[in-house]
Amino acid sequence: MSSVCGVDCTKCPDFNKECAGCDAQAGKVFWTKYIEKDCCPIFSCVKEKGYPTCGACAQVPCDLWFSLKDPARSEEEHQRKIQERLVELKRA
Repeated sequence: MSSVCGVDCTKCPDFNKECAGCDAQAGKVFWTKYIEKDCCPIFSCVKEKGYPTCGACAQVPCDLWFSLKDPARSEEEHQRKIQERLVELKRA
């Protein structure tokens, strides 16, 4: 189960605990409270543009992807995760 941005929800430790997944929660996932948002900005962007996923957007990965870095990750890990998400989106 992948989110609109290519994250594999089933690999998240919070899946089925704090979070049922991006689509199931209409982007209102648990971590948005840490950025003082009600909804994931990437989910909002995809839905506003009418895309099924970020994979349909010519700008992927965009500045939004790069700006939403988990502070617990190094910059190298953040970049690696972006590449993994791109692979997941191409596979979908």
